[in-house]
Amino acid sequence: MIRVLLADDHAVMRECLLRILHAAQDFVVAGQAHDGVSALALTHDTPADVLVLDLTMPAGGGISLIERIRAASPQLRVLVLSMHTASHVMERAFKAGAAGYLTKECAGTELVAAVRKVAQGELYAGLGQAERQPQRLARLTELGRHDALTVRERDVLRRLATGATSRRIADELDLTPQTVSTHKKHILDKLGLENDAALIRYALRHGLADEPDDP
Repeated sequence: MIRVLLADDHAVMRECLLRILHAAQDFVVAGQAHDGVSALALTHDTPADVLVLDLTMPAGGGISLIERIRAASPQLRVLVLSMHTASHVMERAFKAGAAGYLTKECAGTELVAAVRKVAQGELYAGLGQAERQPQRLARLTELGRHDALTVRERDVLRRLATGATSRRIADELDLTPQTVSTHKKHILDKLGLENDAALIRYALRHGLADEPDDP
């Protein structure tokens, strides 16, 4: 079963989404939120696979809410459901960390397909651009992801990317190897990566291995 959270300031819309997902039978709606503040709290407290998020909510909604949710819950996939049909809004959502984007004009069957696809780790764009430009959308989702790293985590990432061992990193930064391992786990979680090889590729692709030491 796919665990889904719903965040929309209109109760009628949440009820419609709830009915559509329940009818599909392979979803569990684990919680609902009515504004930005409650959405952030919900995603922090309630384990789930996908958050269906309205962009235009009061009390801290908008693109910045995607960034805050992704920073706090990096494994949660965010599917934006918005009234905005302009492609530049969709691109901003992907840059902020969204995994999918749908307009509220979409049919219920498209919503179900989008949630399933996003839950499987894929991207979905209801404006039809995901199929035409999959690599471009994938690059958009990476932008700014490493901005969520702390200064110490960036130090560790840079050294890992140059091939340094955990023991060597621990010696250079005056840490224990266990602390370095903890930092590495946090880095993998925040970047949504699975292993050291993917981490090194990410660092090299974004030029993070060449960053100077923090003063």
